[in-house]
Amino acid sequence: GEKVSFDEKIEVGGMIEIPAAALAVGMFMRRLDFLSIGTNDLIQYTLAIDRMDEQVASLYDPLHPAVLMLIAHTIASAEKIDVPVSVCGELAGDPELTRLLLGMGLRIFSMHPTQILEVKSRVLKTDLTEVAPAVRKMLRLDEPAKLREALDKLNA
Repeated sequence: GEKVSFDEKIEVGGMIEIPAAALAVGMFMRRLDFLSIGTNDLIQYTLAIDRMDEQVASLYDPLHPAVLMLIAHTIASAEKIDVPVSVCGELAGDPELTRLLLGMGLRIFSMHPTQILEVKSRVLKTDLTEVAPAVRKMLRLDEPAKLREALDKLNA
């Protein structure tokens, strides 16, 4: 093979976009310096729903318990061994979900610049000591209606 010089200290990260990657995240973290959870694809593949198909698009649910479990599992696993993890996709820029993600332990949000001010405002007004335990309780809920209710309370 051809020898090409490169910075050997360059950080290498991975996208967590399918349920298998989220479930086996430990395998990836041993080889990666950082992770990013691509929520749009993760939701789509977890729920087997094509967002572009009008007949099933209404079933695309970021608050589905399975989706939240995969995101929380990825963040918690990365946190345990100090691997930085970010969330990109529509979830990261949705101010309704900022406190939920903060409560899961997320500290790096990737979003469209037009969403920054509103999300930043939510971050600054959030008390992590209150949010983290509330989110832990939320993640034990398995009924979408109860999850919605808990999210409304979290954002109140």
